[in-house]
Amino acid sequence: MSEKKMSSSRKHQLKSLMLSIAKVLLEEEDKEREQERSRYMAENCPPVSMPRTMQELQELCKEINKNIDRIDEERYDLEMKVTKTNKEIEDLKIKVQDLMGKFKKPVLRKVRMSADAMLKALLGSKHTVNMDLRANLKQVKKEVKEEDKELRDVGDWRKNIEDKSGMDGRKKMFEAEA
Repeated sequence: MSEKKMSSSRKHQLKSLMLSIAKVLLEEEDKEREQERSRYMAENCPPVSMPRTMQELQELCKEINKNIDRIDEERYDLEMKVTKTNKEIEDLKIKVQDLMGKFKKPVLRKVRMSADAMLKALLGSKHTVNMDLRANLKQVKKEVKEEDKELRDVGDWRKNIEDKSGMDGRKKMFEAEA
């Protein structure tokens, strides 16, 4: 099925249609919310009849005070319940993150470390033995041939470097060439 491009006028028409439908739905929700509020107020807050005597006024105040205390207790209980559930949610989020294992792994860098330092890092202060890896190697004597020595002496350009250093040396070089 090939995807066809929609013209800009068609896009604009669909967008305006969606916006008008959303506006109507929002208005309906607002009306329902207002009706729900008025119904709740009618149920829970009956109209107050003003008392005519001091006795009736005191009884009304006591009744209002009891209602305030009861509502305050309910509010406190609900608040504690909400904080408890929020804490449980955070704990569960941490558990999920642990189970998923999506931690950012750090980039490891190469570290040059001797064998002694590595053992000390792994074993801690228990490590006291120094590992000298060269101590156990076999000693090999190198034989120098006289032919190689002669070749080295003849081809050594550093041999007379002191003679040629400075202005005197350069003067000797020019005299030798001429």
